[in-house]
Amino acid sequence: MPDGTRPSPNIWHHTEAYEVENRAFDPDGLVEDAIGSVRDWAGLDVLDLGCGSGFHLRRFAGAARTVTGVEPHPDLRAIAARRTRRLASVTVLEGTAQEVPLPEASVDLVHSRWAYFFGPGCEPGLAEVARLLRPGGVHVVVDNDSSRSTFGGWFARGFPDLPGPEAKRAFWGSVGYRRIPVLTRWSFETRQDLESVVSIELPTPTAREVLADLPGTTLEIDYAVDVWWRRT
Repeated sequence: MPDGTRPSPNIWHHTEAYEVENRAFDPDGLVEDAIGSVRDWAGLDVLDLGCGSGFHLRRFAGAARTVTGVEPHPDLRAIAARRTRRLASVTVLEGTAQEVPLPEASVDLVHSRWAYFFGPGCEPGLAEVARLLRPGGVHVVVDNDSSRSTFGGWFARGFPDLPGPEAKRAFWGSVGYRRIPVLTRWSFETRQDLESVVSIELPTPTAREVLADLPGTTLEIDYAVDVWWRRT
């Protein structure tokens, strides 16, 4: 894979379960509404940076002029290309957040969801985004907020060594990004689906603990995220 690639253990190693998670996450479209409140992508050139298997490319393509998905992992990139092969406006390319194979000032909206931009340390990617955006363009980053919600509490338990909410907010504020807090949910069709997704998102001991405490009929989990954004 390209130099500078940051591993994404959940989708890299559990692609099918991650697809289940994508379908279960935010059924009410609250995250999409938050992004749209900052910049409506109708008629624009959109970059999904770290597009994974391309789950969001088709949605952007419904209104955007062009959509480019950039992904370093070859297997995920192949899935993204297959699922969008009939959409003439969509292109899938190899690249990383630090090195995108597009010209300067070529896109209007950069979307990064749980990919590379997790706070301190992502400055090289931010510089690349600044190179790519046209004047008035927007970068949006979707990331977990471990200070709120059931899943947020689980995440904080499972990853106590990661930067906490205060550190993340300080970082994003220091680089000029604004925050839109969103409280959404997972909504699963079966308990098996819920358990498979919890098991790829949390360390095994934490996943076992939270699933043991969760009533067997539970199919929905409240889930808090932050949508960070900055306009050029």
